[in-house]
Amino acid sequence: MSSKLEQRMRSSVLGAFTAAALFVSTGFVETTPAYAKTDTQPAVLTASAVAVADKYAAATAEQIFKQGGNAVDAAVSIAFTLAVTYPEAGNIGGGGFMTLYVDHRPYFLDYRERAPLTATKNMYLDDKGEVIKGMSLYGHRAVGVPGTVAGMWEAQKRFGKLKWRQVLAPAIAYAQNGFEVDDQLQDRRDKASKEFAGKTNFDLYFGSMKQGAVFKQPDLAATLQRVADNGAKGFYEGRTAELIATSMKGHGLITERDLKEYKAVWRQPILASWNGYRIITAPPPSSGGIGLVQLLKMKADLKDKFANVPLDSAQYIHLVAEIEKRVFADRAQYLGDPDFYKVPVAQLTNDDYILKRSQEVNPETPSDTKSVQPGLGTTMPEKAETTHYSVVDKWGNAVSNTYTINGYFGSGVVAEGTGVVLNDEMDDFSSKPGVANMFGVVGSDANAIAPKKRPLSSMTPTILTKDDKVAMVIGTPGGSRIFTSIFQVLSNVYDFSMPLPEAVGATRFHHQLLPPNTIYQEPYHALDPEVVKALEAKGYTFTMQGFNGDIQAIRIDGDTPEPMSDPRGRGVSRVIQ
Repeated sequence: MSSKLEQRMRSSVLGAFTAAALFVSTGFVETTPAYAKTDTQPAVLTASAVAVADKYAAATAEQIFKQGGNAVDAAVSIAFTLAVTYPEAGNIGGGGFMTLYVDHRPYFLDYRERAPLTATKNMYLDDKGEVIKGMSLYGHRAVGVPGTVAGMWEAQKRFGKLKWRQVLAPAIAYAQNGFEVDDQLQDRRDKASKEFAGKTNFDLYFGSMKQGAVFKQPDLAATLQRVADNGAKGFYEGRTAELIATSMKGHGLITERDLKEYKAVWRQPILASWNGYRIITAPPPSSGGIGLVQLLKMKADLKDKFANVPLDSAQYIHLVAEIEKRVFADRAQYLGDPDFYKVPVAQLTNDDYILKRSQEVNPETPSDTKSVQPGLGTTMPEKAETTHYSVVDKWGNAVSNTYTINGYFGSGVVAEGTGVVLNDEMDDFSSKPGVANMFGVVGSDANAIAPKKRPLSSMTPTILTKDDKVAMVIGTPGGSRIFTSIFQVLSNVYDFSMPLPEAVGATRFHHQLLPPNTIYQEPYHALDPEVVKALEAKGYTFTMQGFNGDIQAIRIDGDTPEPMSDPRGRGVSRVIQ
């Protein structure tokens, strides 16, 4: 054992458990007063800012801020707008995670989808115990109970300044009056149409969508109006719930009872110190926050090995891949819904444990995949098409929100009469422990299907603060690539001093333990061929992926926000006075 590790061990692992227990026993929900909905706060930034997935969401944010809304009002209004104008991933038929920093306090809201009450562990297996291909991906049986409306209602009710109907108004207008379809949305619609052909009612709703034409959604407008009039009950009870349950009858599992019993949950965010910053990020059922903290701290522990190693050189990529192997080994074994399984968060984010894992890295050649085991001993995934947005207001509050319907256009099912595109989030469970989901990620019994259980996710909405002030708001879609993408951008900014636009636009790569020694690169910024050749000589293989995130980030320099939308997507960043 190294002297550095011995020194850390003196503080003992018990300290991590004590700290974790303190967070649980004090309970931030019960003891923290609701945010004061007044304008008495002095402005601390020169402006508000957003980095969002499309221009309509940016226009919505500007409207909300000009009406006196705060970051939470804007975030909620953006979510509903994207459900209309970014229908391949924006949603009210899915769910997600929201990390907040309000009045100098961190919060985390889990509005992840839940398995229906009649879901079973083996519901996607045939009589031989094998996974039935596509059953968890397409159609009604792939749908989890949606959480987005409940999440937005909880956040706005607790922290918003505007009236609920005000934050719904922009989305309702876009649904009623329509919006112009761009080439990217058209392309994604066309691909989804082929994927869902003969399996769902997708084309009945989206078949008329054409690039350059105005697309209207009157059924969705009526659904949103019911939500505006009745709050979350306008979705989970009454006419909308009845329509969703009726569309499911005889095909899927969701009932009116499933909808009525859904609840969003306030959880303690993961808090960690790194590089002089405080990280506020997603706890389970996200794997992303733990993964991000492990990646950042392991790289810091290996600073001697990373010293003078050029960014994106063969040696740099090899070292990062070695780190990522160990993070994904832990992810597969230990992570799941904390309401069903005691996730060892304190151990997995403990400095001593992370240092021990970093010392297992082979600096010369790839570690044998079979030798990379979960670090705490053996005790016990999703598609890329999520969306993320980041918001800060002039009062210094921030929201980092990632939500999803899983695949582009989710399950391909639109609940008749509602205009609501329903998720295929059930694929994020482990249909069979040890068998990869459609994103190539394996899981254990910790992520097995059970009624009311929330599937494991990689969504990692993250906020960094320094001296109790917001320094960075960041997140991305990308399935299992989410936290590795965020890690690379943060490393670019803070380890390599890159300006934010360059850090976001720089090449990204990904390794996730399985397939063995496989590195995914992207066509947007392919790796140098000589670097690829050198890594192949070490034993790596390369796969090209079509998507590696759509980072939406805001960096605060002093009192000036700098938003940046990933050039890989159709996102828009805007500073709003």
